[in-house]
Amino acid sequence: MIQKMKQKLPKWFNGTKYKEGKTVRNRFSGEEYELNNIELSMYDLVMGATLMIEMGMHHDSLLNDHSKGLRWFRINNIEAYMVLLD
Repeated sequence: MIQKMKQKLPKWFNGTKYKEGKTVRNRFSGEEYELNNIELSMYDLVMGATLMIEMGMHHDSLLNDHSKGLRWFRINNIEAYMVLLD
């Protein structure tokens, strides 16, 4: 088993920081993954940005946060990224 380093939300993160994690389901595949509170906070930011982009809102800051959030997941939990966001 790969040991994870202590995760932290980056300084640019401007979403809600949750106190607890939960199981999240991929909206397309139905596959589930258990996220800790830090991962869930970032996932919520990424998915909120995803939905806004899908609705046609293409603001630079929104696109930037979305891209940085996906990058954060690839670095901090590639398995969760592959199950939920890839």
